[in-house]
Amino acid sequence: MALSERNGEACSGMARYHAPRATIMGIGTAVPPNVLRQVSFPDYYFDVTNSNHLVDLKAKFAKICEKTMIEKRHFAMSSDFMRSNPSITAYKSPSLNLRQGLADATIPKLGAEAARDAIRDWGRQASDVTHLVFCTTSSGCLPSADFELTKLVGLPLSVRRFMLYQVGCHGGGMALRLAKDLAENNGGARVLVVCSEVITLALRGPSGVHIENLVGQALFGDGAGAVLVGAEPVGDERPIFEMVSAWQDVIPGTEEMVTAKLLEEGIVYNLHRDIPRHISASMEEVTKKALEQVGDVKERNEEVFWLMHPGGRAILDKVESTLGLRKDKFEVSREVMRQHGNTLSTSVITAMHEMRRRSDKNGLLTAGEGLEWGLLFAFGPGLTIETILLRAPRSPAQIA
Repeated sequence: MALSERNGEACSGMARYHAPRATIMGIGTAVPPNVLRQVSFPDYYFDVTNSNHLVDLKAKFAKICEKTMIEKRHFAMSSDFMRSNPSITAYKSPSLNLRQGLADATIPKLGAEAARDAIRDWGRQASDVTHLVFCTTSSGCLPSADFELTKLVGLPLSVRRFMLYQVGCHGGGMALRLAKDLAENNGGARVLVVCSEVITLALRGPSGVHIENLVGQALFGDGAGAVLVGAEPVGDERPIFEMVSAWQDVIPGTEEMVTAKLLEEGIVYNLHRDIPRHISASMEEVTKKALEQVGDVKERNEEVFWLMHPGGRAILDKVESTLGLRKDKFEVSREVMRQHGNTLSTSVITAMHEMRRRSDKNGLLTAGEGLEWGLLFAFGPGLTIETILLRAPRSPAQIA
């Protein structure tokens, strides 16, 4: 069944929806302190995993790293930790306890740093937050990361919490979609969304038979992002992006394109080489359905800003070509990719933060590169597409 057949009724319903729109009013990000440059990562990776004897595999990995166009990535796991725990750096060794312990400790702390940044940007107090949506792929403890973050940030003990585990790369879009529903259906709600990801459970040594593992080691990084969402800004609250509509699609027949299993040796994933082809083949229909809600938008290059999950260079290139977009339309996503790699659910929030930063720096009328209408896409296992139609209101300071 085509995407339009499944979602035509839902999207047309969203176009008729006139309740107060959920608005993003604060954005924050955070990264762990350990920074590794991609150009030297093959030497580092094969050294720390005691794999320098695999000369041919190291050369193949160096080519994979070069093709990513990533410049650097941030990691919570230190070199000392990896060297002192060889079960983690082996390709396949029981190490879940060590991995999970580090993830459970670092994920809420990294998320709390991003949350504080978003609350400062919002301009109000942590005590004013009414709901918390926390998303991560790795942590699995109880009480969970959302509970720990509540204490670290000083949120009210009455805050209504929602915890999203094991979602994957589209988790940022899913968390934003949930926050939209909460903000629009609970009067006065102020929803803190936090996505915090560390790849502690997935970092491991090389394997000559599991090439997808090498691709992942060259691609994924750690980071956190947070936003404040509410309907009908009041007082000094500043609308940055309005979430006009949001929905989810699954691309038929693609459930084996991205898989991840939690095993004794941590999370083991498989990434199919046809992921870019399947995602790009679905984007024309999804984009058309989104822009149909904005009747006066015709030119995708001139009238629309784009926030794409930087899942990989090939995905961005293929989608850009399929939609006939100029190179500069995905520049924000490519910059996030260059500076952070793929940080799973966090990526779309980091891209939103980068777009707003650039727009402010250049004195543009809106946070959307001076444009009013935009599209945010997040992709993940399923293959799942999260789509959000955004509107960037004009800045009061710019209008004045």
